Amino acid sequence: MEFEWRDLAFHREIGSAIDALDGPHFWARLTRVLERHIGFDSWVALRFARNGPPLVCAEQAMPDGKIDLMFQDYLAALYQLDPFYLAAFEQHVSGFYTLADVAPDNFRMTEYYQRYFRKNIVGDEVHFNVVIDTDHTMGFSLGNTRRYDEREIALLTLFSPWVLSLMQQRLRFENFAAATDVSPNIEGDQPDLPARLGMLTGKSGRSALTAREIEVAMLSLSGFSSRAIAEKLAISFETVRAHKKHIYAKLGVGSQSELFAMFYEPGRAESDG
Repeated sequence: MEFEWRDLAFHREIGSAIDALDGPHFWARLTRVLERHIGFDSWVALRFARNGPPLVCAEQAMPDGKIDLMFQDYLAALYQLDPFYLAAFEQHVSGFYTLADVAPDNFRMTEYYQRYFRKNIVGDEVHFNVVIDTDHTMGFSLGNTRRYDEREIALLTLFSPWVLSLMQQRLRFENFAAATDVSPNIEGDQPDLPARLGMLTGKSGRSALTAREIEVAMLSLSGFSSRAIAEKLAISFETVRAHKKHIYAKLGVGSQSELFAMFYEPGRAESDG
């Protein structure tokens, strides 16, 4: 069997990533292997938690060394609308996922996409996910300012068995207790989005949202159309429409844009950008 120099370099790079499995540079080494064959603009390794914010294991540094404020907004609350986060616990299977695999039918029409995803990721995103246990999943995200083409998706799919295997082996060396968490005032002090919905109705003096109305509101904000919500919750389309009408009335809003604005005001990040 004959090898080209590119093949030899590729295997040497994988060996370098394996050597780094127990050290602090593993994620950077893994990224270096992939970026020689796939074009992407950002990366981050996280541990998703079913009932709490993600922990950052490693991430690409900002060019100017500053903190990415938009990403801090994601860690604080917006992760709950992230299709990759939602799919991590709905599908709960290790594997390689593209945005097309996990995004709801109306994802690109949501305020989350328009006001956060498109400005932070811009074009496309893929994930390698490894299930840790019932409540935790490790995700390795590659973000791109453009859409991944068919060749790139094919290569990422081809690479996924060894990438996922390396991630699985990395788990024994990942110190989640020391991983970068969100700001200290976030966890515990800030309610998650469903809880915040209930608090908003209480403050307004209106009747509280029901558990089903909160569920419908979260699915709508995440990008599920009314018909998709009806199918997902096994209720009628008209029932979904009635729930949305009640949600808007109880919260005193008239659109999804106003509803989203209750949870995310990008002025801080945009003014610094």
